[in-house]
Amino acid sequence: MAKHVLISGITGQDGAYLAKLLLEKGYKVFGTFRRASTPNFWRLQSLGIFEKINLIPFDMGDMSSIIEAVQISQPKEIYNLAAQSFVAAAFEEPIVTTQVDGIAVVMFLEAIRQLDSDIRFYQASTSEMFGQAGMSDGLRGLANKPLDEKSLFNPTSPYAAAKLYGYWTTKIYRRAYKLFACQGILFNHESPLRGLEFVTRKISNTVAKIALGLETELHLGNMKSVRDWGYAPEYVEGMWRMMQHDHPDDFVLATNKYHSVFGFVSDAFEVAGLNWRKHVKTDKRFLRPIDTNALRGDYSKAEKELGWKPKTDFKELVKIMVKADMDRWEKVVTGERFPWDAPNYPNEAKIISRVLKD
Repeated sequence: MAKHVLISGITGQDGAYLAKLLLEKGYKVFGTFRRASTPNFWRLQSLGIFEKINLIPFDMGDMSSIIEAVQISQPKEIYNLAAQSFVAAAFEEPIVTTQVDGIAVVMFLEAIRQLDSDIRFYQASTSEMFGQAGMSDGLRGLANKPLDEKSLFNPTSPYAAAKLYGYWTTKIYRRAYKLFACQGILFNHESPLRGLEFVTRKISNTVAKIALGLETELHLGNMKSVRDWGYAPEYVEGMWRMMQHDHPDDFVLATNKYHSVFGFVSDAFEVAGLNWRKHVKTDKRFLRPIDTNALRGDYSKAEKELGWKPKTDFKELVKIMVKADMDRWEKVVTGERFPWDAPNYPNEAKIISRVLKD
């Protein structure tokens, strides 16, 4: 009999890749989606797994909805990936962010405690919780200090603060109620399934449009911002490995290397055979009130205990994303239809409409 799994946030980047991985491993996959929003299943469709998922309409702010999802799915494992994960939006909607990224974690843990304490629980934590930890000397202060599971947290956004609440609550429930509750402290991980609001996908998508003559400029905020970027499909495998571990624990998943937004930009334009200087413009509208300038993660614990390590290097990641977006826009230009997220964004929809009319 197939093992049941429940994935909250299955329509997101990580949820879709995780669902694909678990289907390949023989799981029966249940996933939640927001009942109050227009269904957004393009990621599941693009991976060819939409018809294989058992979807459950869901409200992260409603305890009864969480209990119902658990009762319907009868899971052995729950992966809580649902979140308001766009940092800039967290400053605009701090209360919603706190509810979804913080309070909902308690609801999931309470549901497990009350319904079936044998269910294994994965909480998606984030490197954003580290914030400005160790940054007194700028990049030089971090050069030899990759962040690990013992590093101090110093959140710089409502998103990070809400995630930190969920992080500590998960640890408390693990200790107090002996639940199998583990956490992945994941550094940035990207893919062609990233939303267009994230800077990496914004870059790859705009570069693709510029290459095909559909746009001329790329507007960005702080290009000096530095992150540890990995490839999302590899990170969801790390999540699964945490859940198969002999005891619940917390693990950093990262590459132990950092690159700037500028580095992503220059590599992306290089993939497309373009000179970035002719197209990139700085725009103060995209600056955060407080920015986390540099983050780099130490994944040695995950490598030692889980046998996990990143495989895709930075340049290959950028190439994968740019090539995927170029392929998408080439299909628009040739009149083909395809399942992806552009119609969910007004500017992209306008471009598609204009191209199809021409």
